[in-house]
Amino acid sequence: MKQRALGRTELTVSDLCLGTMQFGWTAAEAASFDVLDAYVDAGGNFIDTADIYSNWHPGNPGGVSEEIIGRWMKERRNRDRLIVATKVRGRMWDGAGGEGLSRAHIERAVEDSLRRLQIETIDLYQCHWPDEATPIEETLRAFGDLVASGKVRYIGASNYTAQQLQDALDAATAKQLPAFVCLQPHYSLVHRKEYEAELEALCARERIAVIPYSPLAGGFLTGKYRRDSTPRSMRAARIKQRYLNERGYAVIDELERVAKNHQATVAAVALAWLQARPTITSPIIGANTPEQLADLLPASDIRLAADEIAALDAVSAGF
Repeated sequence: MKQRALGRTELTVSDLCLGTMQFGWTAAEAASFDVLDAYVDAGGNFIDTADIYSNWHPGNPGGVSEEIIGRWMKERRNRDRLIVATKVRGRMWDGAGGEGLSRAHIERAVEDSLRRLQIETIDLYQCHWPDEATPIEETLRAFGDLVASGKVRYIGASNYTAQQLQDALDAATAKQLPAFVCLQPHYSLVHRKEYEAELEALCARERIAVIPYSPLAGGFLTGKYRRDSTPRSMRAARIKQRYLNERGYAVIDELERVAKNHQATVAAVALAWLQARPTITSPIIGANTPEQLADLLPASDIRLAADEIAALDAVSAGF
């Protein structure tokens, strides 16, 4: 994997980030360890998680992904070679302050994440999504104290609109508080407008790192979904509703054409298209097995030609 600067920080990260939502959900701990090992063996160093992962799964209270990563790092003794990112915002305990971006929630949540991850410092601590009930200044001041104490190195945002991100950057400048250095948006070949409309230009202007989630559209851009067959998956119903139409199939057709040129998978080409975008730092990928991961990793070595990028741009326009 190639290394890229994380925005305006001194950190360098792999050009593919390993997402870990599946750990403790669709991937048991042993399988999660295998995926982490395969990712690091391929040159990866950037791991993204969240405190709530994956509390929507029966029997999972949240924090399980962080715990798995923590045990793996302790066993492998490789913390010093990794950039670890996690997120805060979702409900993690009952009662007042159990969710949000208030100082009280952040101060308790960060201690819980540090304990589960078994580390002293979180490299990138991100707001999982905005909290309209809490003034952004309160959130940034809480983050500022965490940075000053050494518990957090840098802060980022996820699921912020351009206006919310700009307001946060303006508040940081006005109050001399830490500013977001990274954005985690929903972005893929079949989900373009949300990021490209305004966020793309803002991130370019402010030199903000961008680590898109769902870059393969929940599995649609892996090429497993065809006109004549749909794989069995817990996401199949949602994918069918959103993408299984002629517009969606046209994107897959073009991805297949380009993939043949590079002797690569459809998924790897979809990721390579993202990596070719000037503001993108590291798309977040997920895998339940090393074999699934192996289909994605070649994206780092694919260099799409200008006409291939143009063709993919054209067929996915309007998404």
